[in-house]
Amino acid sequence: MLLKLFENNIKFNARSVALVGIMAATLECGKLALSFLPNIEVVTLLCALYGYVFGIYGVIATVIFVCIEPLIYGIGSWILTYIIYWPLVALVFLLLRKKGVNSRILLTLTALGLTVLFGVLSSLIDTAFYLGINENYLPNFCLYYVRGLVFYLVQLATNGVVFPTLFLFLAKKLEQIKSTLRL
Repeated sequence: MLLKLFENNIKFNARSVALVGIMAATLECGKLALSFLPNIEVVTLLCALYGYVFGIYGVIATVIFVCIEPLIYGIGSWILTYIIYWPLVALVFLLLRKKGVNSRILLTLTALGLTVLFGVLSSLIDTAFYLGINENYLPNFCLYYVRGLVFYLVQLATNGVVFPTLFLFLAKKLEQIKSTLRL
């Protein structure tokens, strides 16, 4: 259905396929490059940028990134979080662009809201997978969430600095690249 919504804007040719591959690769390489720093990540920024600038191609690249992850790290409960969350980030920023949103504050607040969602979503899924959905689900969820709070706060702080300082600048640079590709 999503592809149908954008089908007039999708051209699968050598340029677009190469672009999607490059975006997926930079997502993976960016994640690997910063993997030694707990929850300081560039994936949120890149998914948001790719969705914002390249539209559906950015969403497709994000889906490919998510498909690459279990090949490297194996499969765990986190993969369900990734399947839901990362394409959602690209899609939300695609929709913000379609609505003409270019306010640094609104884009940053959206990124921060999505970052909070990541913490909640991953705790919800981990609680369900490891402790089950039962009468203790809510207290168990709260414990899981509090356990990861330091990591979520670091991720929030990172995105709270990176988005207002870099997002629009990088979006402008990617727009220049996009214009040379004639997509």
